[in-house]
Amino acid sequence: MAATSATSSARSSASPPPNPTPISLITPDPGMDEARRRGLRRMRTVAVGLLLLAACVYVATLGRDGFWGFVNAGAEASMVGAIADWFAVTALFKHPLGLPIPHTALVPKRKDELGKGLEEFVGENFLQEDIIRERVAAATISARVGAWLGEPAHARRVVDEVAEVAVIALGKVRDDHVADLVTHALVPRFREEPISPLLGTTLMEVLRDDLHHGLVDLAVDELHSWLRDNPETFTRVLEERAPWWAPPKLNDAVTSRLHVQALAWLADIRDDPHHSAREALDSMLGQLAHDLLNDQETVRRTEALKERLLEHPQVVTTAISLWKAMRSALLGSIRDPDGAVRQRLLVELSSFAERLREDATLRERLDRMAADLTVFAVERYGAEVTTVITSTIERWDGKEAARRIELHVGRDLQFIRINGTIVGGLVGVLIHAISLLVG
Repeated sequence: MAATSATSSARSSASPPPNPTPISLITPDPGMDEARRRGLRRMRTVAVGLLLLAACVYVATLGRDGFWGFVNAGAEASMVGAIADWFAVTALFKHPLGLPIPHTALVPKRKDELGKGLEEFVGENFLQEDIIRERVAAATISARVGAWLGEPAHARRVVDEVAEVAVIALGKVRDDHVADLVTHALVPRFREEPISPLLGTTLMEVLRDDLHHGLVDLAVDELHSWLRDNPETFTRVLEERAPWWAPPKLNDAVTSRLHVQALAWLADIRDDPHHSAREALDSMLGQLAHDLLNDQETVRRTEALKERLLEHPQVVTTAISLWKAMRSALLGSIRDPDGAVRQRLLVELSSFAERLREDATLRERLDRMAADLTVFAVERYGAEVTTVITSTIERWDGKEAARRIELHVGRDLQFIRINGTIVGGLVGVLIHAISLLVG
């Protein structure tokens, strides 16, 4: 697998410099360390006590035969086993009795090699695709997520957390960020991208699917309603443009007639889907779409208009204003516990949780996606992750590392001494029995 095969190369690139400055280990929990220290002292006391007991029995039965001969042989072997295992356990962390005996104090001296070995062990035995897929499948992530989100309190908690993160994220985006985005990213991109083909193709699709008819209907209906409800405004606008010498009664008659005709004309357009004005608009838009795609003069004028718009200083100001308005609306809705955004998120989460609980196919697909994503991450970054083990251990102070490791595992290692004492005694009795039979 890539995670393991690339371990050595990743180590060479990610390892710290030679002879890094040792750093002290941070004690995560003084209370837990004190409990471990007490347990270590108790087990050491038991191991030493058994050794002293074996020594006392050995002295008391020295030179005696018969049953006591067996006891003496067992006690002698117990002392040998206890001392040998004491030496082996002690040699892991320090020099026994402070003597610089070769191959002792292994952890302080060879912590770097131990770290590399641990890195390779993790990479070879844990970061394997089959193991990862098996563990992800066994975790039944999607089923657990569905059950957890099925609780209304949990779904509400997720929505609240998402809303809080969204508020923080929106608050971090300043006006100068938006200005930089528009100036250095969007505007140069719009300059490089010809806009005429995009506009022409879009307009062609709109006309082919008659998508603009709804907009035309809405515009005509709204304009008709406005003219019907605001005859005074219509009359006043026309009177301002009437000749000064025209009699007022004539102006009133003309403007009234124009108002009636305008209403009738808009009503005809509104009610007749094949009105000549609609057909004229369709023809004009179709010609515009064709020119945007094929007429070089139209293309040139469109691109020139785009350039003038992009160069206008109001572009950045408008973008910032739009962002402020959108952010204000989003923040207001997100901060409101009963706002539309939160309620919609809550509905969607609850619906998703229900689907997860009821749709086995969906759960299987999501679990497979989770396994694929995990395998991809391990294959791509597994070597870098395991290298953390080596680089971290290399920066530890050797003596403190030995002390910390002994504090965590030393209590269990004392059982080696205890077992050595007991097993040594039994083996001593067996050897004594065999020697009597042979002799």
